[in-house]
Amino acid sequence: MNRPQITKYTILIGVAIFMFFPVVMIISNSLKTLIGISEYPPKIIPTDPQFQNFVTILKTENSLVYFKNTFILIIGNTVGTLLSSSIVAYPLARIKFKGRNFIFGLILATMMVPHIVTIIPQFVLFKNLGWLDSYWPLIVPSFFAYPYNVFLFRQFFKTIPLSIEEAAIIDGCNHFQVFTKIFIPLSKPIFITVAILCSIFWWNELFLPLIYIDSEHLKPITVALITAFRVPGGQNLPMWNLRMAMAVLMSIPPILLYLFGARYLTEGIKTSGQK
Repeated sequence: MNRPQITKYTILIGVAIFMFFPVVMIISNSLKTLIGISEYPPKIIPTDPQFQNFVTILKTENSLVYFKNTFILIIGNTVGTLLSSSIVAYPLARIKFKGRNFIFGLILATMMVPHIVTIIPQFVLFKNLGWLDSYWPLIVPSFFAYPYNVFLFRQFFKTIPLSIEEAAIIDGCNHFQVFTKIFIPLSKPIFITVAILCSIFWWNELFLPLIYIDSEHLKPITVALITAFRVPGGQNLPMWNLRMAMAVLMSIPPILLYLFGARYLTEGIKTSGQK
């Protein structure tokens, strides 16, 4: 190995250590006592690992409720996103009609509008509908198709050979039958890709639930992470060791989900860029 290669790998290893260090500290703090976290200088490897922190988290009555609420948001938004985005993308990809490209361009243009700009109008709308402190403001919008997912579906649908669609139409299928019996079975990679991306997004989403959810029994795990686990009688002081333990538990499902669908995720994104 020559000197340039040694330098390159040294830099890469240094950057990797720098990027992974916060993760190491989260795991380390999750195994400490509340006093141990305050020690200076901090110890990377705890002298007395407190695995009991994870047991305490799992035994906390509301912990399972927080996880359940998060899964409700994930399932509702994933189903809504897959249905709406694929239905909108199919005619934009395979049905020729006047203004198709203009409509698609308009959909893409909405991606340039910062999401934060629409928060106040949406909040006023959902308040007038009486939907505050419920899951409706968080789930219903997913049934109106997110532009990025429409783009992914459209690009994938355009890769399916036209001859297959023509053969189905000759056999008497209408567009709805072509979509449900041909395109959906052939589009497994992009459906799994969008499902994974949507699930990970809502697993980590904090901003929207923080705005719309007030009741403790409706909070997802991200909101609970910054509001729950406080020292009893400790002037509202957070128990950082338990919060770090909860953060470690939170990281496990996305990692498992990615490992399960990594092949489909890569295939879906790669194919969506081809015609």
